[in-house]
Parts: sequence; structure tokens; C-alpha cells
Amino acid sequence: MGAFAKRFGFHRSNTAQANIGTVTSPGSTSNSVGSTEKNRGITSAHEITDETALEAQEKLKALKRKHRWDPNLPADTLEDLDEATHTHNLQHEVSLVGAFEENSPYPEVRAAVRNYDEEAPACTVRAWTIGLILTTLGSAMNMLFSMRSPSIIITSLVIQLVAWPIGIAWQIVFPDRQFRLGKLKFNLNPGPFNMKEHTVIVVMANASFGAGQAYSTDTIVAQKAFYGQDLGWGFSLMLTLSTQMVGYGLAGVLRRFLVKPAAMIFPFTLVNTSLFYALHDHSSTDPTKSDGWRISRYRYFFFVFLGSFVWYWFPGWIAQFLQVFAFVTWIKPNNVVINQLFGGATGVSLIPMTFDWTYISAYIFSPLIPPWHAIANTLIGLILFFWCTAIPLHYSGHWWNAYLPMSDSNSYDNTASIYNVTRILTPDYLFDEAKYKAYSPLFLSTTFSLAYGLSFAGIAAVIVHTALFHGREIYDRAKASKADEEDVHTRLMRKYPEAPDWWYGALLAIMLGFCFGTIYGYETHLTGWALVIALLIAAIWSIPIGMIKAITNIDIGLNVFTEFIIGYMQPGRPTAMMLFKTYGYITMTQAVAFTQDLKLGHYMKVPPRTMFMAQTIATIWSCFVQVGVMNWALGSITDICSRGQTSHFTCPQARVFFNASIIWGLIGPGRIFSPGQIYSSLLYFWIVGAFTPVIFYLAARKWPRSNIRYLSAPIIFSGTGNLPPATPLNFLTWGAIGWLFNKYIKNRYRGWWMRFNYVTSAGLDIGLAISTIVVFLTLQLTNQTAPQWWGNVKALNTSDIQGTAVQKVVGEGETFGPLTW
Repeated sequence: MGAFAKRFGFHRSNTAQANIGTVTSPGSTSNSVGSTEKNRGITSAHEITDETALEAQEKLKALKRKHRWDPNLPADTLEDLDEATHTHNLQHEVSLVGAFEENSPYPEVRAAVRNYDEEAPACTVRAWTIGLILTTLGSAMNMLFSMRSPSIIITSLVIQLVAWPIGIAWQIVFPDRQFRLGKLKFNLNPGPFNMKEHTVIVVMANASFGAGQAYSTDTIVAQKAFYGQDLGWGFSLMLTLSTQMVGYGLAGVLRRFLVKPAAMIFPFTLVNTSLFYALHDHSSTDPTKSDGWRISRYRYFFFVFLGSFVWYWFPGWIAQFLQVFAFVTWIKPNNVVINQLFGGATGVSLIPMTFDWTYISAYIFSPLIPPWHAIANTLIGLILFFWCTAIPLHYSGHWWNAYLPMSDSNSYDNTASIYNVTRILTPDYLFDEAKYKAYSPLFLSTTFSLAYGLSFAGIAAVIVHTALFHGREIYDRAKASKADEEDVHTRLMRKYPEAPDWWYGALLAIMLGFCFGTIYGYETHLTGWALVIALLIAAIWSIPIGMIKAITNIDIGLNVFTEFIIGYMQPGRPTAMMLFKTYGYITMTQAVAFTQDLKLGHYMKVPPRTMFMAQTIATIWSCFVQVGVMNWALGSITDICSRGQTSHFTCPQARVFFNASIIWGLIGPGRIFSPGQIYSSLLYFWIVGAFTPVIFYLAARKWPRSNIRYLSAPIIFSGTGNLPPATPLNFLTWGAIGWLFNKYIKNRYRGWWMRFNYVTSAGLDIGLAISTIVVFLTLQLTNQTAPQWWGNVKALNTSDIQGTAVQKVVGEGETFGPLTW
């Protein structure tokens, strides 16, 4: 076994350092990521002794002010800043300033991003050709598969892996010749396929289909398939283009706040950068800097990838009991309370266990990406609200919860059946109040009810939290000059011309024209002033939510908030509700996604103008591709979007959109949350969300070096934003793995963590994604049956898995709930 380990690079060297976890300064080389990664420009104090004490002190004061509440900055670095500013030791001050200016102060970034620029072409025919081909394929597949149940998403990480051999093949096949097309000169093979070209390809994929199909297509499918309203190709293209790209114009403003500052890490981009280095740099690992590991990141990635690919076949097909390993429920499969407390599908999972990476990373990405403080805050919110609050609330009988599952994302009527929205509609799909009063009010599961309250709290908390903890920083950034940046990567990027502000301004103006053309040129029932409010919501929340995303990798959505607002502003207009939600929510989402991709280009030193063109052109092209595939599917697939469609093209996402438009657009929040309604008490969460950041801020000022400074109200309230349909099982196992890698291993085996953590994440995610695609195409799409044995049959026949774990069953002809509504 020892020889095997040594042969494949896993042998632990006797000369390895026992502990490489101490960070002596922001630019310390003790945590180098490998011998091939240069440590350039770390200037010692004696080399810059001409810098005056006043200049050093002013820079340190600015650094201390900017990073005062920075949860990602190591505690010992903060102590160094405090000590230097108090003792006024010139050598120490100059050394610290040099360390901040010549390398990132964050170990995560130092581990995954090189602090120098590798001169290589980025805007090449090779990059554009491969990028547009993969954009076409990825956009088409994601659009088509989104209309099927179960659906599948081709992620940009998959494209990142697929693009690499294609780029290498291009390098081998095409000649190294200069071509001329008029005044334009280009080379089909400008040298080895490089990381900057690879970055351009991945950014095109990210921008066009990284999160799945365009959000607007759910609105269009809901209109066509369920409302019977076909507004034509023009409407589909204008809606899709405007909703996908109006946020890009807004991103021009966000660059100053979310791209250039060093503190805006965007942890997910570090997975991309680590994978770039792993694929393009095959050098071995220095065991003295990686806790004794010798294997190259290239080989290590493929070992992890292969293991993840092979393993998924067990929980995904062969032994599906490994997905939700709720062994307590196997003992009493029909005991309601046991299934509610220990179940992982519709229960709260008091003993959370899963052996399926899908369940761990499905709703909040890999737990190896976010910093530990973000994971801890999410777990605090989960335990506080979905264990300590949801369990006693459910068994108290409040909101008639005894008749419903403890945790699911369905809406119910007063017979505990799925709410039948067609029973409250006129033939013209308008709200019929008489039918509503004769039918039923709307009921939600316990966790679903709390999720709405937490969403209210999170939206309020993110504004107050940002104002208190980052208000001064935002103000300073707004008035700072372009030269007022301490980040080495920003300095390295100055040699590349910035994409002019007028590019973003022109794009914003054009897309605003598309927005108003969409609502006024077609029968949408959305007024102009309502559209302005939707776009203002997106603009106001973009910086706060973007900062949370950049610091923690946690997404906070505006979907519930926009539904809530339009339901009060323009009740009885379901199409208007769908459009308002799309413009308010997706504009912000696209703006933040655009800036995250700009940060990726920033790290990889891709010229900003190339980034702008790659993102916008790929997105425009993908809009045409997706609208074309969507219309083809709706016109060519027999019985598409019907529940009994033979190939399972039931349009599940569009159906959810349709139901939400009925609930929020027709029934409206006034009949659900207003005073006197069933869930009116959830409105108090607005107050809780607004005041909690104030309490945390005052406590952090009182005890600035305690762990209180890591508490984040927006994450506590909104970190579990996908629960339901996610369950506590997803978040608890995610948190456990996150603690293992980003707390325990990071602190104890810092060298290994810096070299392999993000590569491990990429290998697990891509192996799972490729395996899922193969299983889907070869088995599920062909309607094959999984092996019929205990692990796939009896182990899944529990009340938890079947969704039947309810305490009280409504009898024939009986109802529950209020007598009038």
C-alpha cells in the first residue's frame, strides 16, 4: 500500500512540516501554494524606507477602516494592524503596507490566485469559436431539459472541463498561420491553449446558462401552456433579452464596489481559478508546503473526479437508500412522529446522514467553497428556526399544522390536498372571489410558513446590516479615485483598458427601452410605474446582496419580496406579477452574476473589454437559442406540459411559476398575510429582521475581537432560503462537511488546504455532474427501472419519503381551518 501511495503521489513525506497553519502577515510565504506559483513583489521594509511615517500611517488607518468588520481577514492580521497603528513602529507599518499591496491578505485568494500576470492572448478566434459553440449547446440542452421532470442542468464547471480537451485538440489540429480579413489580422493557433482563453470560454458559459435556462422562459411557458396566452416570438425575445441583460448595465455601477475591492472575494470564482491551474499546470507539489503531499493538482483533480463519477451510481441508481440515510425511520416506517423528527425528505432530520454529494451540495453549492463563518451563521439560523422553533410550533397545532407535513414546499387546501388553483378561476383566468370563499384558504407546511417569515426578515436585515457594517466603506468607494486601491490584482489589471462607463450606460439605456417596449407593446397588464419600482428594487438591493454574495458565497433572493410587493400593488394580475417578479429579482441576480464573472476575469487578468464583450455577446446569442428551442418544444412535442406526457416533458418549473402567479397574483398576499389572515403573524419578521443587525452591531462594537463580530443577521435569516424545497438534511450535512474542510482542515493542515481544497470541490462537483448527465441520458431518459431490492424499495417506503407523515388525516367530506375567510 505504501508503494502504491508513493507511486501516485499520496505518500506523506518525512520532511513535511507538522503545522503550516500560522499566518504571520498578509503576504507571508509560509502558505505558498506550490513551487511553481511565484511569490513576486513582496517588498521588504528596508527596500522602501523612503516612504514617510505619515504616509504609512495614513495607509494603515485606511486599511484598518476598510477591513474593520471584514470576517474573512485572519484574526492575526487584524491584530497586526492594531499593533502597528498603536505602536507607530515605522518598519512594521511599512512591512504591513507592502504585504497588503503585493499579495492578497486572504489565504483563500492566495491559495487559488497567482499574484502576477502571465502574458498570454485572451481574445482569440479559438476562444470565441469554442465559447460560442459550447454556449449554443449548453443553452439548448438546459432549455430543453428544464421542461422535463426530472430536469437537469449543464453547469459552467462541466463546460470548464469539456473546453480544456477541445482547446488542446484545436492547438494540435489547426495551423500556426496569420490570416487577414480586410484590415483584421488573426491567427487560428496563437500558441498553446492558455488559461485566459479558457477563462473567456467559461465566462461565456456562466453568463449565458450557468444557472440554468433564462428565468423569463418560465413566464413564457406558463403563459403559453397554462394560460393559453401566446404573445408571439417578439414578446419572447424582448422579455428574455431585457430580463437577462438590463442587470448587465447596472453592473457597471457595481464594479467599484464588488470587483475592485480585495475584500470582495467571490469564493465560487476560486474554484474556477483552482481548476484552471490544475488543468494547465501539471507541476508536482512541494511536500514541505502541502503537509507532505506530492501529487500534482492535475492528477489529484482527476482522481477525485473519477471517484465522484463512480460513486454517484450507487446513491443515484444502485442503492438509493444512501440518499436519505434516515435509519431511524426504517425501524418505524409508519410512525408519524419518528418520521417527522428523523426523516430527511419531509422531516427535520435530527440525525442528518447522507452519502450522496447531490444532497450535500444541491441547493447551496459545495460546502468547501464558503468560509466557515458563513456556514456557521447558516447553521445558527437552521437550528434556531427549523429545530428550536419549527418543532414546537408544529406540535402546538398552530396554523392547523397537524393536518400537513412538517416540511415541504406545496400549498394545501382545507382537505389537506394540493391547492387546486383552477377552482378559484373564471374561464378567463381571473380571480373569482365567490369560488375562493366556497373552496378554501391557502395552507402551508410549518417550515414553508417560517421560510416566508425568514425571507421578510432577511430582506430587511440585509439593508440595515450593510448600512451599519459597510456603509462607510460604500461611501468611501463611491468617492474614491481609481488609484485608491490596495489590491495587487487591481494594480496588475491597470495595464488593460477598462470597459468605458458609457458602454454600460448605453447597454442599460437600450435594455430599459426593451423593458418598456415589452410591457407596453404587449398585453402584460404591468404598468410603467410598477416596472420602475421593480427595477429600483433590483438597483437598491444589488450592492447589499452582492456584498453578502462576495464575502460568503450565500445567495439572497428577491423573489418572495417582489411577489409580496406586486401582490399588494396590482392585485388580480397574474401576468403582471410574473413580469414584476422577473424584472425585480432577475435584474439584481444578473447584475451580481455579471460582477462575479468580472471578478473571475480580474483574478485571471483577462482584459475588461474582452470580458464585457464575451459576456454580452454570449448572453444575446443564448437568448435567441433558448427562445428558439422553447418554441420548437412547445410546437413539436406532443402533449407537452401535460401531467401525463409520455416522455415526462411536464414543464415542472413553469407549472410552479403558474401556481405562484395564481397564489400571489390572484389570491394575493393580502388574503394570506394581512391582519386577520392565517399567517398575519409572520409580518413581525420584518421588525425582527430590521432590529437584529442593530443588536449585533452594538455588541460587535462593545466586544470587537470576540466571535460576535462574525454574526451576520442576513445569513442567519436567509442562508436557509431554499428550505423548502431543501430540507434540514441538506443544510446540516452541508454544514458538517463545511466545518471539516473550512474549519478543521484549514486550521490544522493549512498547506494541504491551500493546495487542494478548491480542487477537491471542483472534482466532486464535476464528477457528480457528469455522472448525473450519463445516468439521466442512458437510464432515466430511456425509462429504465432501478434495481429492485431492499435499498431501492423497502428502505424508501417510509412515511417520510412518501410524504404521508401527518398526525391527523381529514375524513371524507371533512375540512379543517377557519370557518370563514
